[in-house]
Formats: sequence, structure tokens, C-alpha cells
Amino acid sequence: MQTTRGTRHNKVEAVLCDMDNTLFDLVGAKREACRCVVDYLGTGDSETLFSQFLRGVHGFEDHRNIRDYLDGLGVYEQRTFEVCCRTYEDVKLDLVEAYPGVEETLRCLQDAGIGLAVATDAESFQARRRLEKTGLIDFFEVVVTPEVSGRRKPEPDSLLYALRRLDTAPAKGMMVGDSLIRDIAPGRHLGMVTAFAAYGDWRRSSVADVEADIVLREFSELPGHVGIPDR
Repeated sequence: MQTTRGTRHNKVEAVLCDMDNTLFDLVGAKREACRCVVDYLGTGDSETLFSQFLRGVHGFEDHRNIRDYLDGLGVYEQRTFEVCCRTYEDVKLDLVEAYPGVEETLRCLQDAGIGLAVATDAESFQARRRLEKTGLIDFFEVVVTPEVSGRRKPEPDSLLYALRRLDTAPAKGMMVGDSLIRDIAPGRHLGMVTAFAAYGDWRRSSVADVEADIVLREFSELPGHVGIPDR
């Protein structure tokens, strides 16, 4: 995969952003939240708890993953479960902060008249909380979640919904995300310009048959790819 830094896509009229690990580091916050849960319990291993969320048995943010972890340790009690869930959510949200340069970049795009939307697989409640916590919510004209579009990525429904709301044809839109499969692939399928947020790819993807038009080392490189002159 080759970076195309410096290539300008003057046709871009709207930018759709994934949220978690594209605008901010959710995985880092999630790992620390798991550590705090384990500290509260006084037993177990935080990476083992984190891995529960990756199994695909429940959703990536589903509290039943915590319940299963407690069951596995043999320490499940309803009150313990409730405290663990509250600790997990409070710590995770408290630690979510926008990546360096994200706010300034979104303002630059907004000032240039480029439409902005979020297309995320997070639940609407979680998406709004994180965008409000990071101070980014007012930059986006629309926030699309599976509850809004009806389907999760890599199905293109959330992207299409956002493009319709921004009154932009796919060929004049850009999709930015940290997942080659869930963000870049549907963007390419629709004929959008695609920008892979390699800085947030905590899984270190290496999928040969999914290639982005642009590889971002940081979010602040975006304006140079949509025809906005360097300031």
C-alpha cells in the first residue's frame, strides 16, 4: 500500500469520518478502563478482559463481555457486575480525547465549505457521548449509526445515508477510517475517494486486496488531499 501524500482530490465536496480510532483513540481508553475494572476486582488480567470484547460473541461495547469475564473468574454477582460496568464506562469516556490536530483539521475543512459527517458502528448514545466529550460534535452535520441507517459497516448503508444528507454524490465524497475492511472497502465500492487512517489501525491490518487512495500518518494531512492550500 502506497501513501499518496500530496495528491489533491479537488472533486471532494464531503468528508465522511469513522469515529473510534479515527478521530480519537478508543482502544487505548478501553484498555485502561479494563485495567481499572481488574483493579477493582483485585484479581484477573486486564488484557484478558479486553480480549473478551474482541471475540465477536457480543458487540465490541456490549457489557455482556464483562459478565462473561466475571463468570469465568467465578466472581459474578449482580452488584459487582453493575460496579464493573459503571467503572468501565466512566473511565473509558473520561480518557477519550481527540487525536492531535483533529479539531483544527475539521475546522479547516468546515471553513472550506466541505460537508462533514460521521459514519460509525457505535450505538447512537455512545457516539454522541464521545463526540460531545471530545468537543467535536458541532463540526458534523450528521452522525450516522446502525440505528439510523439500519445496517453496520462494511455494508454501505451508513455511508450512503450520510452522502444523501450532505447532498453529495459518492464520486465527490471521501471516506476516512482506520479499518480497511469496514471503512475503506465500502468507500471504494461506492466510488468514493478513500483515506486510510493508518495511525489508528491498532490491529495493524495487512489486507492486500483492499487498498486506499490515501494513507494518512496523521489526521491533519487531510486538507492537502482535498484541494485546500497549505496555510
